[in-house]
Amino acid sequence: MKTYIGVDLGGTNVRVAKVDENGKILEVVKESTEIDQGVSHVMDKIVRMITSLDHWEECQGIGLGVPGPVDTQRGVMMLSTNLPGFKDYPLCEEISQRCGLPTYADNDVNVACLAESYHGAGKEYPICYYVTISTGIGGAFTVNHQLVSGMAGYAGEIANIVIDRNRQKVNYLNVGAVENEASGLAITRKGKEVFGDSIKHAGDVFDLARSGNEKAVKIVDEMTYDLALLFADIAHVVNPHIFVVGGGCMKSKDVFFDKMQDIFKTLVHEGMRCTKFSEAQLEEPGLVGAAMLPMSRGN
Repeated sequence: MKTYIGVDLGGTNVRVAKVDENGKILEVVKESTEIDQGVSHVMDKIVRMITSLDHWEECQGIGLGVPGPVDTQRGVMMLSTNLPGFKDYPLCEEISQRCGLPTYADNDVNVACLAESYHGAGKEYPICYYVTISTGIGGAFTVNHQLVSGMAGYAGEIANIVIDRNRQKVNYLNVGAVENEASGLAITRKGKEVFGDSIKHAGDVFDLARSGNEKAVKIVDEMTYDLALLFADIAHVVNPHIFVVGGGCMKSKDVFFDKMQDIFKTLVHEGMRCTKFSEAQLEEPGLVGAAMLPMSRGN
């Protein structure tokens, strides 16, 4: 059975795993990223972790999931807010040369999508669109298990999609950008505006809504409609067979997910109302998806 190496590179931790072609994680190692010690230090660490895996040299290739957009042709990060120094760094080229294995990189949300496409909720469907609703909102999609990354790595990204231009300006995103209106951070912000510092995170607002608090219900209902608009916008462009939805906010799916799907059906053409929605299934989509990058490239 073929095996692959997946690297989940974040600003705080780096994890490296050996994964088989069925998506089973065979071995994992984890260390602090220590980006403050420089890019060379992090690269040495990644190579050392890869070569510590049992029979690593027998793997078919290496895939890296990284934060931010990636130029998948050159194998470089286009933005490296959480990993200073990695912008335009020849990440894949260096690892490939040092390990002697083909190496690929993509955005962390993209690789999670790839994992769900190959081995999760989207595995039976030709076009799978993955959306994560967490602190922020991210998206990615596959066609026949191939990621569509676009010219500069932004294909499928949805955080900046406007769902209502008559909202308040929050940050660098567009006014009314869905991430500023329906993400976990947005729900926390709106909850604090109404309930004060008793709101520590989005789950507090969801709990209040679940108990019937009218003000909390209003916040969640607005989020629900905003998400339905987002999914309708995506569907009218991509028309996926399935939306796979993950992220921390799905822990409270009971207060918005079914209702959101009902609203979605009122916003799309009749022939699109059968679009399937499913919660993400995999426990480690980042590691599994990164490992699937070389497999998706024919290795």
